[in-house]
Amino acid sequence: MTEIKRPNLSARATVKDLLERYALRADKAFGQNFLVDEAILGKIVNAAELTPQDKVIEVGPGLGVLTRALAQTGAEVSALELDERLLPVLAETVGHLENVSIIHRDALTFDYSALPTASVMVANLPYNVATPVIMRALESGRFKRLVFLVQKEVAERFTAQPGSKAYGALSVIIRYFAQAQRIYDVKPGSFMPAPEVTSSIVELSVNKNLTYDQKFIDFVHETFRYRRKTLKKNLQMMGYLLTDVQSALSQLKYDDKIRAEALELDDFKNLFHLLA
Repeated sequence: MTEIKRPNLSARATVKDLLERYALRADKAFGQNFLVDEAILGKIVNAAELTPQDKVIEVGPGLGVLTRALAQTGAEVSALELDERLLPVLAETVGHLENVSIIHRDALTFDYSALPTASVMVANLPYNVATPVIMRALESGRFKRLVFLVQKEVAERFTAQPGSKAYGALSVIIRYFAQAQRIYDVKPGSFMPAPEVTSSIVELSVNKNLTYDQKFIDFVHETFRYRRKTLKKNLQMMGYLLTDVQSALSQLKYDDKIRAEALELDDFKNLFHLLA
């Protein structure tokens, strides 16, 4: 049987044709910027290290560019698409693929906990929902790896080191869940339409045997609430007694003037347990 030749979905001409035929345009409300760079597509798929045994969740498949590339690895792909306008397009571009399922759902409310363990998330994430989607995925405990495109500024916060300007609660919490790596920066011209900012490919290798503790997550968030204040002052404002705070800081050999952005993940864990 002669295989039907499918158009190159990462080609600008193909994207333009699809948008015109379906009377569509990228919707800013959905954070839509369609990837049109074959090299970047390859970097994302390679970073995912997929096998035919993997179960993949893709958020916001758009026109199916990344979806098709993921399916070519043999992995089983479930793509969550909120924009119902794109469902007919996806039926055309990836509907013929037996290992692809298109799910008309919101990634912010989707029940990731129902997924098989050791799933993989691979996505060109809309900038406006990237962080909450990633956090929900990590909190579900169902993923072994996440590879995604996000705004460079967000990627820097994911991978920031203590003491740097970008380092904050998100940096610590990401470390709590996973080992983060910023793989490659992507110029605006790799998308159609081109966003106003540079993007980055990020890989999160989820830590094994993690015991999730929401109280610890909340603790980290609160210690960064007032960045200009010392850690000692922030802890007092969180309701901890001054004597307990001073005792904990003394045991950990921290200066009274130290700020939250100077602490590593293990430092936060030690401080949390002492105050608890």
